[in-house]
Amino acid sequence: MKKLILNLLILISGVFAFASCNLISSAGFNSKGLPTPAVNNEVLTDKESAVKLDHSTWNELLQKYVTDEGMVDYQGFKKDREKLDKYLKMLSDQNPDESWSTAELLAYYINLYNAYTVDLILRNYPVNSIKDIDSPWTKEFIKVGDTRISLGGLENSILRKMKEPRIHFAINCASISCPKLMNEAYNAENIEEQLERATREFINSDKNEISSGSAKLSSIFDWYKGDFTENGETLIGYVNRYANIKIDPGATISYKEYDWNLNEAK
Repeated sequence: MKKLILNLLILISGVFAFASCNLISSAGFNSKGLPTPAVNNEVLTDKESAVKLDHSTWNELLQKYVTDEGMVDYQGFKKDREKLDKYLKMLSDQNPDESWSTAELLAYYINLYNAYTVDLILRNYPVNSIKDIDSPWTKEFIKVGDTRISLGGLENSILRKMKEPRIHFAINCASISCPKLMNEAYNAENIEEQLERATREFINSDKNEISSGSAKLSSIFDWYKGDFTENGETLIGYVNRYANIKIDPGATISYKEYDWNLNEAK
């Protein structure tokens, strides 16, 4: 009986640990009818689109309050709150549909995620970590037309459905271990180059420790491994597309502990 109880406790403990580690990847599974065309390894180009969004206000704010290393001056953002709110309203007033190009949609969704993450931090500032905020990834506080969606829903039910794994290096969760928030807005005209740059920079940054015989990778590669290994691709094969140091096929792979402290510029 004691052994049975012990085994049950271990099982329950494991379930809770699994749920905790997969909080982000499991948050939100409803696209709310928003379009999610699959990229499927296509080179993104600015094809004719019914909409050409102007992200210059977001670009200006990012240039002003985000360092080249991706650290964020949240106090500065607070001083420009009116400008940020105007940009958020512009995003929320949109009604994306199938007439938008895939490039336009991706740029819109990425900027939507990043801008509303900054908004979330500002509404709870000062805060040490996004995880200190109540339900940051499951609360539906993002407005798109008449639809409300969560950060988790936007990531998992929209962006990930578009079959473009590079989005994991473009969206920022306001934490030290996240891929950096770029200090430029994503836009349909340049999104292929921007996604390539964001992916290459992240993989070759100190967020990963890579050698030919072993690699200690960001937990992002663990949480979302399936996104990087579709169509017969291996995780090492995907990383090697961008890594300056190539990992041997039989190398040992482990994952780094995630630092959830706020990515605030000091």
